[in-house]
Order: sequence, then C-alpha cells, then structure tokens
Amino acid sequence: MTLFSRITGTGSYLPERRLTNADLVAELAAKGVETSDDWIVERTGIRARHFVADGHASSDLGFEAAKKALEAANRRPQDIDLIIVATSTPDMVFPSTASILQHKLAQLDEAAAGIAGCPAFDVQAVCSGFIYALTVADAMIRAGSAKRALVIGTETFSRLLDFQDRTTCVLFGDGAGALVLEASDTPGVLATDIHADGKHVGILCVPGHVKNGEILGTPMLQMDGQAVFKL
Repeated sequence: MTLFSRITGTGSYLPERRLTNADLVAELAAKGVETSDDWIVERTGIRARHFVADGHASSDLGFEAAKKALEAANRRPQDIDLIIVATSTPDMVFPSTASILQHKLAQLDEAAAGIAGCPAFDVQAVCSGFIYALTVADAMIRAGSAKRALVIGTETFSRLLDFQDRTTCVLFGDGAGALVLEASDTPGVLATDIHADGKHVGILCVPGHVKNGEILGTPMLQMDGQAVFKL
C-alpha cells in the first residue's frame, strides 16, 4: 500500500496582549519614534499584533496550539509518535523547543505520559519554517517512520525587535499554529516546493550570537526592507 499523509486537525493560539496600531504608535512616540496607523496600514496591511507576556516562551504558545490541534483531530498526546517544531525564537539554545513542548504535553494527565520518548526536534527556517517542518513530517510518514505527527510553528518575535526601528518593529508579533498529520491510504499532502539561497543572508537576519557568555553582534532583528520586498 502506498502511504500518504493527511491533515486531520489544526489549532492556533495568540497571546492575550493585543496591540492595535494606535497602541503601538503611542508606545513608540514615548520612545521618540514617529509612525502612524496610516503609514503602517498603507505599507503592510497590518492593523494589530499580539505580544507574549513576560515569563512565557515559544513552547507555551505552541503547547496551547498543539492542544487545540489534538482536540480537532480527536487524538490524545499519547497517540503522537513524532513532534516537529518550526521556530526561530526557541526557549533555549538547547534542548529543542520540541522536547520542552513534548514534556509539557506529557504532563497533561497520566495517559499523556505516553508521548515521552517519541522523536522531537526543531526546524529553523524562519518565515518558511512551518512548510519545512510539514515537508519533513510528510516524508517521514510516507517512509513509514511515523504514523501520527504533531507539527507546530511558534514564534515570540517581539523579543527580537528593536523598537527604535519603525521599519521593522511594526511588522512582527507572536503566536503559534499546529496541525496533526496522519498516515493515510488516500492522498492529503500532494507536494511541497522548498528552496533556500544563502547569498541573501544579510537582508533579513538576527546576526548576534553567544560566545563565552557574551552576545557578539546585535541580538535584534535587522532588515533591508527594499531588498526583501524586491526579492
């Protein structure tokens, strides 16, 4: 029998704090940064975004989205045998956010502990990360390496934003989406088409990194807006 993968449930989660453009404009004005609702809407179409609360991380947002996806698929955590998390804002350098999220799901109840031990890992491909994660999960299911996968995209980009830079800080927010992908004898995911080109690394990046306990370079998001738009 030819194996395929099908999406059987989806879920999403946004943190409670919602900032309209007017809210953000007021906060930026207090920092001496000028922008306006008209400027943001005209260039981006964005009217509001959500920011995560202090003390919450990407795994917390992903956990809430995962619970909704499992409920929609009529599955329990112990039914899952693969977890892939797409994130560019992990809870820690390591272990993976997927492993942290797996442990949170395992603590839901006694039966949920059965999710412990299944493969769990992160994929870091930024904006296209969820598609990369879905592609990997689809391939593993087709190969027979997994039967039911939990694929999660989760970000806390608000913690990477330079709120002195109006060209970037208005563009990003926080949230999570998840889906359950299951083996099937009928086609679901038909195909994916993924690409990368490292020569463009400098036009959208967070160039800082940790060395000997210090951050070298900036830990804030940097973007050449015109170059990104043209590409």
